Amino acid sequence: MILVEEGIYLSGAANRAIWLGSYRIDVYPTTNEDYEKFVRATGHQPPQHWPNGRCPDNLATHPVVWVTWRDATAYACWAGKALPTAQQWEKAARGPRGRIYPWGNEPTAAKCNVAETGIDATTPVFRYQSGVSPFGVFDMCGNVWEWCSIEEVPGNGRYELKGSAFTSPFERAAPSLRNAANATMRDNDTGFRCVAPA
Repeated sequence: MILVEEGIYLSGAANRAIWLGSYRIDVYPTTNEDYEKFVRATGHQPPQHWPNGRCPDNLATHPVVWVTWRDATAYACWAGKALPTAQQWEKAARGPRGRIYPWGNEPTAAKCNVAETGIDATTPVFRYQSGVSPFGVFDMCGNVWEWCSIEEVPGNGRYELKGSAFTSPFERAAPSLRNAANATMRDNDTGFRCVAPA
């Protein structure tokens, strides 16, 4: 995990100044290898793409997918962490000065795993080293959509997703953009990472 210091950051497409307290965030999305430890320790249902309920060796360092918001929340609780708010996630991705992308303001699809790269699958979480955020956080654009802790509208059962995925066009990758899905949704392009108190 890496520390994101308290202070103001520029949020959303309008770059509104918002103050956030300090927190720590996972450098990488939760991997299949990470999630397997949770499944073994708790007996939680493994993701549907694992043969015989075991993490495939070739996907160990890829982000876990086919997890619902409830699965992600259960993992975070087991790990003594939480899912980030959309604001915590966005600040870690853009830095305090409102970069459009983690690496800066240039729209460079080659710095992340999006549809234009043509890979059409998840990649190891440490692959895109030129795409890291100002805080040193990886995969904040592309690879997998990431669950956040807050409902899109209170009570509607739909939770915010951030970051876009290998299935998404690059135009959806900017960390300021919003997306949401029902808490029961699971897909091959949706995972998560965690935060913890500073």
